Amino acid sequence: MVRLAKLIELEWRKLEQKKVIGEVIVYWVIIMFLPTFFLKVIFADMAFVDFSESYASALELMLPIQMGLLLFGASMINHVFIEEYKNKTMSLSFGYPISRKKLVMAKVCFIFLAVFLCTLVSFVLSGITTYVIDQIFDVIHGQPTLEDFMAFTVRSIVHSVVVALISFVPLFLFGIWKRAVIPTVICAVFLAQFPNFTGLLHITLNTDMLYAVLSFIGLVSVYLSVAKVNQVGDI
Repeated sequence: MVRLAKLIELEWRKLEQKKVIGEVIVYWVIIMFLPTFFLKVIFADMAFVDFSESYASALELMLPIQMGLLLFGASMINHVFIEEYKNKTMSLSFGYPISRKKLVMAKVCFIFLAVFLCTLVSFVLSGITTYVIDQIFDVIHGQPTLEDFMAFTVRSIVHSVVVALISFVPLFLFGIWKRAVIPTVICAVFLAQFPNFTGLLHITLNTDMLYAVLSFIGLVSVYLSVAKVNQVGDI
């Protein structure tokens, strides 16, 4: 466990930290204002949907917005895996007296923690911003209850885990095997918008079940990445 923690810390040190932090801040600034933007501008005149009728309804809008952070997950796969393969630093890492599987697992844990924490902070910032703007412009009907705060807290944690897991979907195929940046990003964009696609096609799906399935696929991708690294690591 101690060695794994040190390997995770090493992954952070190897990154271009200012670049990554700047990228995260951009995501946070954009996403924190999106809920009120959608409530005030996009959905304001739509009769078939009213996410502003209560804070509980607004939460249902806020959850899919955070899926945009799958792009950050794709970026982390690029930094931690694809760039290292292309720069040949991965081969150097594989020369350490540590198994390849442990090295890949450390990288996976690092990406999970990065995406999870980034998404969780994004939820907090979005929640605070939405509440403050609502107090000024009365965007959402009524006031948040204790139940609303509790539901938001629980869903924020659970959904942050979900986003982190789904972000691994392109890891094995595009990150480790193909080592292709653009397909990794396109996959992340598709996954972030997939619930919206089903709505446009008038396909009725249980959103929570959909997220559960995508999370499972992400776990499968992680398993394959760790289990098959000895076979595909030198391609």
